Amino acid sequence: MTVLVQLNPSRSPERAPRAEDLLALARNNSPDARQRLLLGVMALCDASPPDGQLSPILGEIFLFLARQAERDIRKALASRLAHADWAPPALVNVLALDEIEIAAPILAASPVLQDEDLLRILVEASLDHQIAVARRPEISGRVADAVIERGVPAVLTALATNRTAQISGEGFRRLVEHSRRIAALRGPLSRHPRLTEALAEQMYHWVGAALRESIGARFQVDERKFGNAVYDAVEGVMRKDRPDDIPEDTPEREEMERRLVAKLQAAGQLKPAMLIRAVREKRLSLLVHGLAALSGFTVNQIRQALRASRPEALYYACSVVGIDRAVFPTLLTELRKLNHGLPGDLGDPVWQRGALSATSAARAFRALVDPDPTEQRIAV
Repeated sequence: MTVLVQLNPSRSPERAPRAEDLLALARNNSPDARQRLLLGVMALCDASPPDGQLSPILGEIFLFLARQAERDIRKALASRLAHADWAPPALVNVLALDEIEIAAPILAASPVLQDEDLLRILVEASLDHQIAVARRPEISGRVADAVIERGVPAVLTALATNRTAQISGEGFRRLVEHSRRIAALRGPLSRHPRLTEALAEQMYHWVGAALRESIGARFQVDERKFGNAVYDAVEGVMRKDRPDDIPEDTPEREEMERRLVAKLQAAGQLKPAMLIRAVREKRLSLLVHGLAALSGFTVNQIRQALRASRPEALYYACSVVGIDRAVFPTLLTELRKLNHGLPGDLGDPVWQRGALSATSAARAFRALVDPDPTEQRIAV
């Protein structure tokens, strides 16, 4: 118990031990004597810090004693050595690979750790150790590149929150690209001082509504321009010259589109992007049946929304299936060309008010359209 009190790093260093006391402890092989000897050598170094590294012999003594020390001793030793530039490199590396509660202060601050040491920890140590390395102040571009190359989501997120990390321009671009699949990266990157306008516009394609507003306020992203770009890029569909004639929706064609939707849905391939492509290909029936299948509304209700004097109900149906509100204005323009100018342009542009959850959008849609008698009969 006395040993643990001596180890408390918050206390001021005690008087340096006498050489004869240390020699007596060195001759004693008991665990308690070994721990007291380690503390005595530490106190000696605190009283008169070495100029640069310790001598090789004293460094070996440190390492030998630390390997035999109890967990609490190693933990206190790591705290004492975290900022010491004279600490033996071998001992610092041993402590850096110890369990994370012991290694944390060493990984966060030790000036002895070099890039090679940190790179080895990224490969050999636990996830918590890797996260600590990514959070380390002013890590080099070499270490940051290694974190990005490994692509571990939690470690990448830690790096994104490290404003002092020396991330190269290419490295930051790759971080932004990783944020396409790792949602946790988006918030830190959207606020990062290294984020450029070009990369912000790239991120704008896949972040949520709240971050989109944040990026838009910071970089003045043109949401209408973004909507057009997304509309053209979804599923690789590019704007092409197409004939102005609109295929007639015959009963045979509508049945064909209905069967196609049913087949895609059964295969798990029915996606919102297909609806955008249907409009681009001027296949109104495909849109109607696809939107009905994805949303859970009836075909009659979707057609009612398409014939309405205002686009509000259609917007809510699109929100239910996950079509982005930034894309909706362009989608609406193309739909009106196919559908004799409908839905009309009465009412406010509700898509500018902010994003809705699918549940809220479904509730709003049902409040605007008439119940489908067919749906009611099925329910009965």
